[in-house]
Amino acid sequence: MTTRRSMLAALSGLGALPFTAGLARAAQRSTPAAAGAILLSTWDFGAAANAAAFARMRAGGSLIDAVEAGGMVPEADPNNHSVGYSGYPDRDGHVTLDAVIMDDAGGVGAVAALENTTHAISVARRVMERTPHTMLVGEGATTFAREQGFPQEKLLTPEAEKAWRDWLKTSKYQPEANSENRITRTPGGALDHDTIGLLARTLDGRMAGACTTSGMAFKMRGRVGDSPQVGSGLYVEAGVGGATSTGLGEEVTRVAGSARVVASMRAGATPQKACEDVVRHIAKLRGDAIRGVQVGFLALDPHGNVGAYCLLPGFTYAVTDASGTTSIRKARSLFQA
Repeated sequence: MTTRRSMLAALSGLGALPFTAGLARAAQRSTPAAAGAILLSTWDFGAAANAAAFARMRAGGSLIDAVEAGGMVPEADPNNHSVGYSGYPDRDGHVTLDAVIMDDAGGVGAVAALENTTHAISVARRVMERTPHTMLVGEGATTFAREQGFPQEKLLTPEAEKAWRDWLKTSKYQPEANSENRITRTPGGALDHDTIGLLARTLDGRMAGACTTSGMAFKMRGRVGDSPQVGSGLYVEAGVGGATSTGLGEEVTRVAGSARVVASMRAGATPQKACEDVVRHIAKLRGDAIRGVQVGFLALDPHGNVGAYCLLPGFTYAVTDASGTTSIRKARSLFQA
């Protein structure tokens, strides 16, 4: 008898195809699918995430297994202050995490404002597989994580706490619209590295994605950006492709950025053209309001074609092919610094 739980489990396993056999076949023939990207992720630190995802795929894991494994790498990295453990806190000193995971059959799980739990991407997967919902937030998300066996952990490290206390010395400790944007920022720099988004595909074109973050440094308590929102931080559609975003999340959510990229691909645009179109749309829509702000998009289609585009120079991304070779590339930008 097919139950809702067994159906969810089946959906979450999409992509659990004989990937290693596919690699062997790819070695025997050169096809566009084999030559294209199978893993795509944001920023330089995406290379380590891709390596973990690739290893999981080669070991027989599903696409969901792979993107979860990839997201867990920066989540556990104490030197990465934009994802998971050691993430910069909100203005009240709390580290809160957002994440989403998605397959190309509409399986979705997300958490927002999760606390005291390193691997938000894994909790998001549990939401997808073990609840009737697509997103849990705040205290409910944290309670769910404990119920699912995730240990309670202190995420605020001494280094991140020092950065927060230094920020408090020169910042007004009160809610003030857009005050976060007046933090000294370098386009493409540490405060713009607020997300890892990861896209994966099998050689026959099945797809999945993940996005995880600790959000904007020193944000207002309760702020949620684009990252955990399906259609903003991440979107994947069977037969069309996937997209993910990074940068200032508020500008992505205004236009449902990742869903817009995939919609353009569905209408016939290449991944590159689709990324360029949404960035240009944001620039036209927002004008001077986005001066000095970074937003970037990545896209991947079922054949392994890649797109990348951003507002300002500095956005980098990691591309891994079917052989496991990874390269770091710089995205083209609409504006100069």
